[in-house]
Amino acid sequence: MCISYLRRTSDNKLAGGIRILLAVVYVMAGVVKIVVPDLRTAFSGQLLAAEIPFDELILHSFPVFETALGVALATGYYTRVLAAVSLMTMIVATWVHLAVEDPSLFPLQPVEPIGPAVLFVMSLYLLWRGAGSWSLDRSASTQQHND
Repeated sequence: MCISYLRRTSDNKLAGGIRILLAVVYVMAGVVKIVVPDLRTAFSGQLLAAEIPFDELILHSFPVFETALGVALATGYYTRVLAAVSLMTMIVATWVHLAVEDPSLFPLQPVEPIGPAVLFVMSLYLLWRGAGSWSLDRSASTQQHND
């Protein structure tokens, strides 16, 4: 697969809208884990209950990673790569939702993996269609076709 394929996209407004919505969700999720102590505590409890390895490292690094992923998605730069990263992240999030049985550890969402499933489908769409409208990938695709 050619590296230029990873950035190829059309002026697809649905893909652009999904990408921006996904970006907002990731930024919000990352920021609240950083600034809201109760949500950070719940996240820590989820990691422990699901027996995720390196829980202490993940507790401190994942909210920053999540925020950075959201910012990167917002720009639409190598969106297919970011969508693949998002898919892997949602697989782990689904595991956490299925492994943790304490509803108090999910203060803002249901214990069932509804949120991760929706974000998984959104990420699949971006992997298939690319960044869409309002993205750096779209700008690169347009320039490539003009050259």
